[in-house]
Amino acid sequence: MSEMVFKKVDYTLGNLIAYVEQGDIGLPEIQRPFVWPYVKVRDLFDSLYRGYPIGYLLFWENGLPDHGRSISLITGQKVPRLLVVDGQQRVTSLYAVIKGHEVLDKNGERRRIKMAFRPKDGKFEVTNAAIERDPEWIADISLLWSPESKRVVREFFERLRREKAIPEEEEDRLDAAIDRLKNLLHFPLVALELSSNLDEESVAEIFVRINSKGTPLNQANFILTLMSVFWEDGRKALERFCEQARKVESDGRPSPYNPLFQPAPDRLLRVGIALGFRRARLSDAYTILRGKDLQTREFSPEKRDEQFQILQQAQDFTLDLTNWHEFIKLVRQAGYRRKDLISSEYALLYTYALYLIGKRDFQVPLPDLRNIIAQWFFMVSLTGRYTDSPETRMEQDLADLRGLSTAQDFTTHLRRKIDNEFTADFWNITLPDKLATAAPRSPAFLAYVASLVLLDAKAFFSKYKVADLLDPYIKPKKAALDRHHLFPKAYLDKLGIQDRREVNQVANLAIAEWADNTLVIGHKPPAEYIPLLKKGWEPEEIKQMYFWHALPDGWETMAYAEFLEERRKRMAQVIRQGFQKLGEGIA
Repeated sequence: MSEMVFKKVDYTLGNLIAYVEQGDIGLPEIQRPFVWPYVKVRDLFDSLYRGYPIGYLLFWENGLPDHGRSISLITGQKVPRLLVVDGQQRVTSLYAVIKGHEVLDKNGERRRIKMAFRPKDGKFEVTNAAIERDPEWIADISLLWSPESKRVVREFFERLRREKAIPEEEEDRLDAAIDRLKNLLHFPLVALELSSNLDEESVAEIFVRINSKGTPLNQANFILTLMSVFWEDGRKALERFCEQARKVESDGRPSPYNPLFQPAPDRLLRVGIALGFRRARLSDAYTILRGKDLQTREFSPEKRDEQFQILQQAQDFTLDLTNWHEFIKLVRQAGYRRKDLISSEYALLYTYALYLIGKRDFQVPLPDLRNIIAQWFFMVSLTGRYTDSPETRMEQDLADLRGLSTAQDFTTHLRRKIDNEFTADFWNITLPDKLATAAPRSPAFLAYVASLVLLDAKAFFSKYKVADLLDPYIKPKKAALDRHHLFPKAYLDKLGIQDRREVNQVANLAIAEWADNTLVIGHKPPAEYIPLLKKGWEPEEIKQMYFWHALPDGWETMAYAEFLEERRKRMAQVIRQGFQKLGEGIA
């Protein structure tokens, strides 16, 4: 028989609440936004009152020596013996209501979960103004488990008597219903406590197998839980930063807000891990932060606190507003002016990590750092470097930094990697092939749009620059830019070309003003609308327009397949020139 990796432990609700309050059971949800609807809390108490089972709880033994008496050097708080893996929302609901503890709502505001109880029929409801005025309800059941319990019950009966006379038998029945609610502290609960010898992947697998409706756990979940236990302020800072990145501060204070990138906490956590530990695999980082020696496999509270100090320094640098906005500006200067031009969030995250490593650890002068990181971001975005197996690829990129010591080493190393990707064959063969796609969010097409920004290009037969029309701070009712089919769909349909992959190929798309696309071009064949668009333009202007938009002379009368092939080659060369322009340096 296989060795059991868990044990069954019986609790009462009162025991459970006491262990959470004492810190023996770590409950990170108390510090994190509470996501359950309050009606689910109501239903939970209704089930308890009716004597229904509410499911297993899943805990994980911390495994640290002297865990019951351990104190975190970072927070000064008691280190819990058990971490809640499954049942966090249930335990949070029970603890918050019974202890009258505030929780954070999704907007970061502290609120009480107020539940009401009607003794005459044992009904629970979320408290509202009408219930608070109704004498038949106890509007806040939290008070029944507080020192004010006797007063609350006395006042409940006084309110009822003011409304009508209550027979003694009815009063006894109501009193018994209230006692039954108060006695829920004796309700039996069952927890499965997983062994500390299990790693986080095994715990996540167990969670998924026994809770098929739950959200699958990952390494980021575990690290964020550890932060709640051992470094609560750090987790709060991370979540607050990500929340503020999504909205403009009403008082005008500096904030991480920007329209380009609004990371989730678990995503931005990867940047701090990469900076602090040069690790991209969060499974390794989790092991390190638990204080487990990778060689001896032993736990050490001292090692754990040492590693959290490293994470704290890395996270402070990651969340520094100067670093953050300098990087966002750098991405925009690389031509990626709008959120919908970014095909890979990992490209942003890992490039930001390299930017911070170059700035802090290699002390690369800012002008040099801006230039090499902008080119690196362009390269990883165009090639999709972090699209497949991003952790594995970044782990290798971080490992390749070992042995480097100077700013020159760092920039030369990244330059060599870029050159290894951007060979002559890449520009002349690989990239045109990548453009043979109908996906408008393909990295190659998005790089083409970014290159138009870098080359200060104007939209298709427009007086407006692509960069201006991509300004994320301008939000017209209709998008200023449109992806215009150079050979319109209706025209191709008449030619018998109906395959969507052919019709919508990105080589058939030009960046045009919406008004021109709708009013001038419409469904006309190119041989009809091009003469209309050329009116009022000088020959040199048309020549420049044809270069930016990768159009060969006489393209409007070409066979469609021939046009696509020729334009893909020209688009690749526009991208190449955009990258070369970027290489001239960022001011």
